[in-house]
Amino acid sequence: MDHWPLHDLVLRTPRLDLRPDDDEGLVELAGLALDGIHPPERMPFGVEWTDVPRDRLGLNTLQHYWRERSMLSPQRWTVNFIVRLDGRVTGVQSLGADDFPVRREVTSGSWVGLRHQGRGIGTEMRAAVLAFAFDHLGAVAARSSAFDDNLASHAVSRKLGYRPDGTFTQVRRGESAQQTRLLVTPATFRRPDWALSVAGVTPCLPLLTGRQPAE
Repeated sequence: MDHWPLHDLVLRTPRLDLRPDDDEGLVELAGLALDGIHPPERMPFGVEWTDVPRDRLGLNTLQHYWRERSMLSPQRWTVNFIVRLDGRVTGVQSLGADDFPVRREVTSGSWVGLRHQGRGIGTEMRAAVLAFAFDHLGAVAARSSAFDDNLASHAVSRKLGYRPDGTFTQVRRGESAQQTRLLVTPATFRRPDWALSVAGVTPCLPLLTGRQPAE
């Protein structure tokens, strides 16, 4: 018996495979992080995790994803999908929720290795988890946010139908910076011209949605 319900979950787009993180994939993902995610003069993340010393970045990356994987429950979960193109890890796309059985809302976050950027991968992988959340988990809303100067992230959001949903400020590298909250629903989601293929979802439903699959 396989005690890990996410073991066989996979989302497939025309180019990409998205699978929940496993240790082999995380080793490759940590190497990708060490190769660079953003120019050093910019910080696109609300948590400045890439600013740690290089000799800590790989270990910190592994520990972060291990911690999130160990804490999954219907009350609070984050599934970190490792994204592969032609069998190679190109980034990670997260999908998370708090109290999903009641709220039925998800959040997302992502990054793509610097050498893989500019190829539409970020749009394709976020479209994949939105389609998964709306069509397979029954989500009624998906939320995200981005710093106002993160133009690439905002471009992806616009393509997929997100709408502004307020702003907030936070300290980024010692200075105040504004983020815009973003919201997309099944009605406003601009679906891609391809259909998402999903396998292995049924065993995951009790953990992610709190409900048993239909007989």
